[in-house]
Amino acid sequence: WAQERVRILSGLYGLLRPLDLMQPYRLEMGTKFSNQRGKNLYAFWGDVITEALNKHLSVTQNKTDTPVIVNLASNEYFKSVRTGITNATVITPAFMENKNGIYKIISFYAKRARGLMTSFAIRNRITRVADLKAFNAEDYRYNPELSHANKWVFSRG
Repeated sequence: WAQERVRILSGLYGLLRPLDLMQPYRLEMGTKFSNQRGKNLYAFWGDVITEALNKHLSVTQNKTDTPVIVNLASNEYFKSVRTGITNATVITPAFMENKNGIYKIISFYAKRARGLMTSFAIRNRITRVADLKAFNAEDYRYNPELSHANKWVFSRG
């Protein structure tokens, strides 16, 4: 199920599926990397990652629906997707902590929560994006007051 629906952004390999074979490596997407196309990995990948996503969506989506990408990547990695040329609506969940009445994104917790939501989607074989609003791991709950159409906020505390 995940092999058909989940995609992983990689600075070295581009767009991966969960079971794709690869060698272990450490290379952040934001790493400076001088190449013929520019000075970093975003320039190196250019439109390649977005075109691969568009191709995947064109063969897997119901032709009557607008494709949806649920972005559970960090901002650093998702910058490699050129949303202006994608054929999909992008929904980005944000995970916030309530600290003394103020909601903040704490990167350590947000990274974990993105993984938990990915696991939730896989375990429950989510096919309707709205069903992700039921995500409630580690006390996160969908917060409609802080959310808007393309940014869904899950908060706790």
